Amino acid sequence: MSEPKKKQLRAIDASFVALGPSGVAIRDRLKNLTEVDDKVLRLVGEHLGRLASLDLKNRCADGLDHDSDTWAARKQGLTADSSSRWAGSVTKATHDQWALSRRCQLAHIQGLEAGVRTLMHRLSQPIGEKGTKRAPGGYRSRGEWFHKSRRLAALEHRLDLARAEREAGVVHVVRGGRRLINNRHNLEAAQLTAEQWRERWEAERWFLAADGESGKRFGNETIRVTPDGEVSIKLPAPLAHLANSKHSRYVLVTRVRFQHRGAEWRDRIEDNRAVAYRIHLDVERGRWYLTASWTRPVVPTIPLPTARSEGVVGVDTNADHFAAYQLDRHGNPVGDPKRFFYDLSGSADHRDAQVRHAISRLLHWADRCGVKAIGLENLDFAAEKTREKHGRRKRFRQLISGIPTGKLKARLVSMASEHGLSIVAVDPAYTSMWGDQHWKMPLTSKKRKMSRHDAAGIAIGRRALGHPIRRRTAPPPQHQSDAAGHRTAQAGPGARGREGTRPPVTERAHDARSRTGTQRTRETSASNTVRDARSSGSWQQMPLLNTV
Repeated sequence: MSEPKKKQLRAIDASFVALGPSGVAIRDRLKNLTEVDDKVLRLVGEHLGRLASLDLKNRCADGLDHDSDTWAARKQGLTADSSSRWAGSVTKATHDQWALSRRCQLAHIQGLEAGVRTLMHRLSQPIGEKGTKRAPGGYRSRGEWFHKSRRLAALEHRLDLARAEREAGVVHVVRGGRRLINNRHNLEAAQLTAEQWRERWEAERWFLAADGESGKRFGNETIRVTPDGEVSIKLPAPLAHLANSKHSRYVLVTRVRFQHRGAEWRDRIEDNRAVAYRIHLDVERGRWYLTASWTRPVVPTIPLPTARSEGVVGVDTNADHFAAYQLDRHGNPVGDPKRFFYDLSGSADHRDAQVRHAISRLLHWADRCGVKAIGLENLDFAAEKTREKHGRRKRFRQLISGIPTGKLKARLVSMASEHGLSIVAVDPAYTSMWGDQHWKMPLTSKKRKMSRHDAAGIAIGRRALGHPIRRRTAPPPQHQSDAAGHRTAQAGPGARGREGTRPPVTERAHDARSRTGTQRTRETSASNTVRDARSSGSWQQMPLLNTV
């Protein structure tokens, strides 16, 4: 009789310290703008937005034949209708948008290839064939097999088109966003009128962004902000007649005051270091905003042993909360689990605010714990949420699609660096399963309720510390009856005495001796009743008192 094959576990990647943020962005509102200020901003944004659309059209037409000469020719053509610096900002934004579209196109092709492979495998299996954890089985009925065969043909056709477009350098880009342009065909579902949609569409296609330039006055010649908050804009050549200051500049009435990182921003512009600015309109609120951004030099991350020196906080990311647990440097859980909830329903601004608020509470708690690092799963659901991958599990697909992995990692790394905390990224393999298996029941008590997510936080923290997720290694066969105590895996591999025995929990009772009859051979040191209490002293008769 053949022995059953053992389950082959996939290789687990090593943990590493995530790189810190490479840039900073701050925002402030442009308050108390006059009607003339609003008109000028709209005219400049509309004019530059039209130039940006034309430049993007020319860049897409060049495709893979683009080189430095075509770039210089496009920039020279835009300079006549704007300025050399405006033309440089427009062409750079165009290149970034085209490159982003190419990356998205490649991800789309990879997703189609994964779907085709899964469908071909399942269609090749007999109908009703059961699947395993490593490979899916066949379809349930002939009808489902027929519909999936038609879907396979559709995916193969899409894949052929996508590959042909990528080889030809063709990308599909929508300035203003594809979601917004699709809302035009279903205004009732988007809860918009035609006028409201038109206003949003035009505002999204405006262009009011200028790259910084080190060595120039206050770090930017196109959109200049002085240390006292005065905002001025270099007007394009066709709109130079609207200037209210010399050198074709228009100075806004408002003053900006960056409350967050204001001192850091002021130091940069006083040293004439590059700062990029972007002006945009929030149509729903009717407010203008100014965003300032700049890059930071790459700071070397701290070594992994240093990040582990004071223990970590293991964090399990879920669709509606963070499940966190503090662990000391030996991998032992400390205290009770913590949960930080957030709501990912509603608008994008609401979701972003919820994530930032939950991360802030998590970081403040980690500061109080005194740790130097946070253990986090290196999640990436880009290729794990397709219909072909999870089949009928629609709720699970919605669950993993709702977790903002990319934005969450970027937010957490950026905000943790301000608190002096490092992010240790770990492999997410088997953390939930092994955490539930080894840590949920031992830590559950009348006063502590442990969930699967809390146990996963412990598993993540132990993996970030370099410890195995299991609580202890199995003792050898000759010691399984506690003949010499259990052997633990809490100490490091180089610690002396790590293979030593565990001391007994309690000392042997002083009266534990072999007795005959039905009396126990081991009793407690103190009896439950006064009559049965034993004494270790001997009885001696005292002499009579001398009363003479």
